[in-house]
Amino acid sequence: MELPDAAWRSAFRRRLRAWFARHARDLPWRRTRDPYAIWISEIMLQQTQVATVKPYFERFLRAFPTIESLARADLRDVLRQWEGLGYYRRARQLHQAARVLVERHGGTFPRDAEAVRRLPGIGRYTAGAILSIAFDARLPILEANTLRLFSRLLAWRGNPASAAGNRLLWAMAQAVLPKRGCGGFNQALMELGSMVCTARAPECGRCPVAALCRAAALGLQAEIPPPKAKPPVEQRHEAAVIVRRGDRVLLVERPDFPRVALEAQGDAAIRAELTDAVRRQTGVTVDLGRLLVTLRHGVTRFRITLDCYEARHVAGRARDGRTMRWVTARDLREYPLCTTGRRLSRLVAPDLESERGSPREK
Repeated sequence: MELPDAAWRSAFRRRLRAWFARHARDLPWRRTRDPYAIWISEIMLQQTQVATVKPYFERFLRAFPTIESLARADLRDVLRQWEGLGYYRRARQLHQAARVLVERHGGTFPRDAEAVRRLPGIGRYTAGAILSIAFDARLPILEANTLRLFSRLLAWRGNPASAAGNRLLWAMAQAVLPKRGCGGFNQALMELGSMVCTARAPECGRCPVAALCRAAALGLQAEIPPPKAKPPVEQRHEAAVIVRRGDRVLLVERPDFPRVALEAQGDAAIRAELTDAVRRQTGVTVDLGRLLVTLRHGVTRFRITLDCYEARHVAGRARDGRTMRWVTARDLREYPLCTTGRRLSRLVAPDLESERGSPREK
């Protein structure tokens, strides 16, 4: 497929820039050219809505205002600031990358695209976004919004994720770049894809480049790009065990409460499986107590039913002090937990506080 000619590209840039000047959203990461802040925003925005990211972005930068402060921080504190955004691997990679930047680049964000792409968690799109926005580097971007936008502009009916689609759309992203002002231009592309050229019901009537769009001319905008095949939803049954020892509970690496994918059926069999699994997972023998609550939630393609049991420590020491520890209710509030783990911590915290004040603990 041929890319648009020079006249088309010139008209496209002119119309897009004029539209963005009038309609750009006021977002906190657009008020800075600091590559560190732009990097944080780009990682947070991966698979996460803008409205969700805004308060996290501002809070994270208050806690870690520089690369050096992030590199020095305890990973637990980083994860605590990230709690609720999900996909915690992103936060761990941010922390790793900050340490690399301090150790190898003197705490300065590099301007070389290859050096940036060698950092943990940064690929071609993220490197291009950071460097173009912060330094006006002439680098293309291709993410969900621009992928959809370019597919429609070209009337590319194939799979954008295929090798052919990937080559074509990256070439388009490179071809439309202006000589200067690439950072603002790339943001305008993403804004148009996000606000107008949406996945469902694109608003072609208010699109500044509708007259240049091949899909609109052919009436194919609703069919391009083709919908992704949805993976089958898998039901899972899991259990979390809140192991108590006096006024403390056991956390394992994530951190979270000991958690088990259940295979047994029936109350007696489930209890036996949980008791054995906790001992193998942690080295601790427990007396399994009552079922406290059942939570239901989704993670990607899984629909999880999570039963939460309380248990009493009987014998044994936590196997690994680096990944397992006994914490008080006060400590529990400071630990980063997944969404369900936080809900469970609120459930048990009042009992731990009362246990701490009981006569036998004084």
